[in-house]
Amino acid sequence: MDFDVVIIGGGPAGCSAALVLGRCRRKVLLVDHGKQRNLSSHALHAFITRDGTPPPEFLKLAREDALRYPTVTWRRGLVTDARAVEHGFQVDLDGGGRVTAAKLLLATGVVDELPELPGLERFYGRSVHHCPYCDAYEHSGEAIGVYGRGEKGVGLAMLLGVWSDDIVLFTDGPDDEARSCRQRLEEHRVVLCEQPVATLEGDDDGRLREVALRDGTRIARSTLFFNTGRHQRSPLAERLGCRFDEGAVATDRPLEETSVPGVFVAGDASKDLLLVVVAAAEGAKAAFAINRALCREEGRH
Repeated sequence: MDFDVVIIGGGPAGCSAALVLGRCRRKVLLVDHGKQRNLSSHALHAFITRDGTPPPEFLKLAREDALRYPTVTWRRGLVTDARAVEHGFQVDLDGGGRVTAAKLLLATGVVDELPELPGLERFYGRSVHHCPYCDAYEHSGEAIGVYGRGEKGVGLAMLLGVWSDDIVLFTDGPDDEARSCRQRLEEHRVVLCEQPVATLEGDDDGRLREVALRDGTRIARSTLFFNTGRHQRSPLAERLGCRFDEGAVATDRPLEETSVPGVFVAGDASKDLLLVVVAAAEGAKAAFAINRALCREEGRH
């Protein structure tokens, strides 16, 4: 094998795993395409000692930590395919390169499915967000909008009441499921708006000011949170034959190993709690499990 481990994805989970494996003197290739989920965000939060750090700065520091160890190699690019071979895996890289590794770690993340709202791209990451735990505190007490339908939209609106008592839930059209929850919403002072949304309006610096409806009504909001779903960024887990659970790569939770022996997963691709600090912890756990598996194969365990 060319490497002990190929880590696919250089975000918090991948860099954390590379750091731990580097300290185990394992030969690691860390392949990253540079399209992490939170790069549009102004800052990451809820990570002790790094609260408020811009994501690009955090990733730079994380990569530098991992690359201090001489057995860790970093490559910018994509893994185009991966398959099981004798004693490990064969990994195809963009540009025609090919390497082998005893173990694989998928830290490939997910892609948020952005609402098809005109104007959203101007505000995403500044005043339009997908994660309340990451960004709601900075908008405490403000006029908050929620964009979503059904129980997911209702649940997000109710949750955001922790940070503000001025919440409007925009369903962008008739929503029987949300309407059936009207009493719950009213009890928590959430206003239900079923009118179709026309566009988002605000300042050139990314600050949202209004949600414009198709009937001409304009509702003042300084921020908007949405819950419209997400999907796996990479098809590799599916190609390798990994089992999925409600859209996430299923794992043996104590070990972070997938249903395919030798393939591990960490970070947003595998769990519902999508926080940077959790992804980093999962990367460390996966690295521990990978090193332990290698030790068993070497007769050390």
